[in-house]
Amino acid sequence: MKKNMGTADKLIRLIVAATIAYLYYNGTLTGTLGTLLLIVAAIFVLTALISFCPLYTLMGITTCATKKENKNV
Repeated sequence: MKKNMGTADKLIRLIVAATIAYLYYNGTLTGTLGTLLLIVAAIFVLTALISFCPLYTLMGITTCATKKENKNV
């Protein structure tokens, strides 16, 4: 797996996941919607930790910084 997530993307995912988890355990999000959002939050945390998003691969997106190649011609 080649990394395709940048630092800002990972930080945003972790903040969103923490917010969803807080709202779920606080009782604001309940029922089926709360459970589904909690699963989405878990996926966000997992993808942020491994710096890889399968959907980005399918869409050809990368948010990580690319290294500039030095071509001396």
